[in-house]
Order: sequence, then C-alpha cells, then structure tokens
Amino acid sequence: MNEAINKAIEVLRSGGIILYPTDTIWGLGCDATNKDAVEKIYKIKKRDDSKSMLVLIDNPAKLNSYIDIVPELAWDLIDLADKPLTIIYPNAKNLASNIIAHDRTIGIRVTNEDFSKKLCQRFRMPIVSTSANVSGATSPVNFNDIAEEIKTQVDYIVDFRQEESGGSTPSGIIKLGINGEVTVIRE
Repeated sequence: MNEAINKAIEVLRSGGIILYPTDTIWGLGCDATNKDAVEKIYKIKKRDDSKSMLVLIDNPAKLNSYIDIVPELAWDLIDLADKPLTIIYPNAKNLASNIIAHDRTIGIRVTNEDFSKKLCQRFRMPIVSTSANVSGATSPVNFNDIAEEIKTQVDYIVDFRQEESGGSTPSGIIKLGINGEVTVIRE
C-alpha cells in the first residue's frame, strides 16, 4: 500500500488525476486546491462545472482550514456517523474556486477507510472524490465496473483493492446551513 500511496502523491502534486479506492466507491481524485486539476476531472466526467464535487480529508480538525465557521452540529454528526457521511458546509475557503458551488458551499467527508485516510494524511491537502464514471452514467460498484474511457484518461490507477467484488455504496449526504438548518439529501 505504501508504494501506491507514494505514487498517488507524486501524481497529485504534479496536478495529475488518480483513480483510487475510497471509503465508498472508486473515485477520481486530484488536489482540491488545484483549479487546473479540478478542471481535468470535469472534462473526464463530461460534467458541467456547475455541479460541484466533494473532497476528502482525514481528520475533522482540518475542517476549519476549508470552512469559515463549522456549524456545531457537524461535530456531532461526524462523531455519530456509522457509515460514510458527506456534509455540505456553507462558506468554503482555501479550495480551488471551480470545486466550490455557486452558493459557496462544499461537500466534505472525513474518510476512515485505510487507503484514502493514509493518502489524505500523507498528502496533507484535501483530495477531490467523485465517482469514477461519466456524468449521468451508473456509478461503478467495484473496480471492474469502471469504463475503459475513464481508466485511459487518468494519470495513475491505484493498484490496491482492485480485486474486491463486493458492492460499495455512496455516502449519506447532509447539508448544513449557517443558522443551523439541516437538509438530508441522501441517507
């Protein structure tokens, strides 16, 4: 796993795109602070950049680096989550402008899966995590379901967990407002 992490970090630092296993499904990833790299993912996915993507971090303490004011409820939701949970926060900062939604929100998930957590820890930056499919197509359940069209456009395919055949599921999504509003988007 260390060799795969080292190679992934090298690609991320150079502005490249990785195809990697996450705490949910296989994802396309890049440095979430690199506008050009984020643009590459939009092109690979053939996705309109008005549809924002989420980022992964390894530790909730890092939220303050990317959100102006973290709503108090977020800390409880993160602590109590029994499955991967993406929280959409208001007033994003210090991220590539094209990954932040037009309303200044950003989806962030604290990953606890071994590979993606170690990758985030060692890269020391948030990493984009979006499903490894063309926009509108079915999200791949495992590595073998990822279209060749996607695989041929990335700079590095992580050689870890590719043989797993169990079905993965996307994260739950909750949107938090500045004044404590809560909207469940996906359970």
